[in-house]
Amino acid sequence: MFGYTPNISTIERIAMVAAGSYLLYKALSSKKKSIAQGIAGGTMLARGISGYCPIYDAVEKSGKLSGQNVNIRTKVVVDKTPEQAYNEWRDLSNLPRFMKHLSSVDEIDHLRSEWTAKGPAGIGSLKWKAEILMQEPGQVLSWHSLPGSAIDNAGKVTFEDIGNGQTEIDVTISYHAPLGIAGEAAAKLLNPLFEKMVQQDIENFRERIDKANAITV
Repeated sequence: MFGYTPNISTIERIAMVAAGSYLLYKALSSKKKSIAQGIAGGTMLARGISGYCPIYDAVEKSGKLSGQNVNIRTKVVVDKTPEQAYNEWRDLSNLPRFMKHLSSVDEIDHLRSEWTAKGPAGIGSLKWKAEILMQEPGQVLSWHSLPGSAIDNAGKVTFEDIGNGQTEIDVTISYHAPLGIAGEAAAKLLNPLFEKMVQQDIENFRERIDKANAITV
């Protein structure tokens, strides 16, 4: 129909359609129309529907695929000691209870786990495996996705004792947006959406701990 062979995976097509639709909606519904958002959204939507990305053809010829690392950082103070906050986070099965975009996190062994996330706009699901890089109880926990994952991502959480039984939690989430999925311009436009999502996740974590405190008091 389009005169070329689809070269985008099903996961990428889902992501493109969802993200493209979101960008187009934002571009058309805002009081200040954004030409950049409209172009990025239309391009992503078209690629998702057609299943073809010209950049991938260029990649096959050059052997290179560049993209942008998007880093999101946020902090929150909780009424727990560093050890208590760390233990709550280190139990990876707890993550979907405050990270609402996750369906499940299943531990394979002490270091590796399998993550399942709800697909963009509630369409399908995405899975990847991750590995713990650093784990110092009451201090730091970091991880990264394993090669071949649907989403290349990494995270680091530090726990700092600020006295009076309180802990400041510093969270950094990083993901890699390849050009075939979003493009550097689109990644920048979508970054506020992901940042808001991460901030809400951390706020959910704080509320979860506060409720636990209320029950034990």
